[in-house]
Amino acid sequence: MARPHPRRWVRVLAWCGGTAALLVGAVGVVVPVLPTTPFVLLAAGCYARASTRVHRRLVGHPRFGPLIGEWRRHRSIPHRTKLFALAVMPSSIALSIWLMRGHPWVQGMLAATALAVGGWLWRVPSRDRPARDG
Repeated sequence: MARPHPRRWVRVLAWCGGTAALLVGAVGVVVPVLPTTPFVLLAAGCYARASTRVHRRLVGHPRFGPLIGEWRRHRSIPHRTKLFALAVMPSSIALSIWLMRGHPWVQGMLAATALAVGGWLWRVPSRDRPARDG
């Protein structure tokens, strides 16, 4: 586990980033258009550099802790979680792009973010589903 950063301003910035990511991830639990896992992993990384106590609480959380543990131990995401995120993400991004009509630069950023996150998520292994050869 990483130790909190020695500089206070970095810890404050990491704590704010972790809190924002965790809030988005928590909304993703109840709103199916938001992926939870990447935001919870980001929050865990931020909290590891911000506060040992808060990081420990997040890792021990019954809903979020197992996702973080799976990522730490195996650098993988559960197969069902991955499939759900990949299935829901295109419709949520399409809705977001439609809502942002008239703002082409925002639409472009949304599309680029979706492609980047989708590509990353596709490549992350799922330990509970063996990789297929060739």
